[in-house]
Amino acid sequence: MLDIFNAFDVSASGMYAERIRMNTIASNLANYESYKTDGTPYQKLEPVFQAVYDKNMLSDGLVPVNVSEIRQSNGFKLIYDPSNPHANAQGYVEEPNINVTTEMVDMITATQSYQANLSAFNMTKNIAQFTINSWS
Repeated sequence: MLDIFNAFDVSASGMYAERIRMNTIASNLANYESYKTDGTPYQKLEPVFQAVYDKNMLSDGLVPVNVSEIRQSNGFKLIYDPSNPHANAQGYVEEPNINVTTEMVDMITATQSYQANLSAFNMTKNIAQFTINSWS
């Protein structure tokens, strides 16, 4: 029965990681054209996922995921707009390097992955309930 609880942990780790990814995407979309108080563009957030290998769990095919960090991207888009108050002497404006289409595709992917982990969690729950009910 302990293995079932490990399966719950793996599914829950996947749901947690995807929730973090959805949060970072939402932040990126909300700040698509934002600037920090110092005038520099918002830097896109990117979660970094890491597989958590445990020798005992690996032998059972269980490898949870962890969000090891949320990093800020370094790049910016340069747009020619001399009338913009953020323009440099040459008339170029540094803007956040966020592509709305890419962010939306990533949001769909994160949502589907979250749903898949939730389905696995619920299937494990159903198996556990069936096992408990068959013992009574």
